[in-house]
Amino acid sequence: MKSQVYFGDEEIKQAYNSLRNSKSKELYKWISKAIDDLEKNAFYGIQIAKRLIPREWVLKFNIDNLWKYNLPKGWRLFYSVSNNKVVIITIIIDWLSHKEYERRFKY
Repeated sequence: MKSQVYFGDEEIKQAYNSLRNSKSKELYKWISKAIDDLEKNAFYGIQIAKRLIPREWVLKFNIDNLWKYNLPKGWRLFYSVSNNKVVIITIIIDWLSHKEYERRFKY
């Protein structure tokens, strides 16, 4: 199901754009590909159990669902899916290395 992809806030959008001209160009390319995939299918990733959604993200982004898109080299992109009755919206929440992901979700 097609969707429109947005960033959770301006800070995340700026962080993404800053990757383009940094040492993390590879991460920028991976996230860009993920965004393309999510525009084609908002449910491309793996849904995270509601009980595992970090409370901080629930409060900050007012979300009730969380999805994980696996990027290369252990990186993860997190997003939420919303429906405004006209179009499905995908909201990019964050991306984390595998180590940060394990800490955040207490694995």
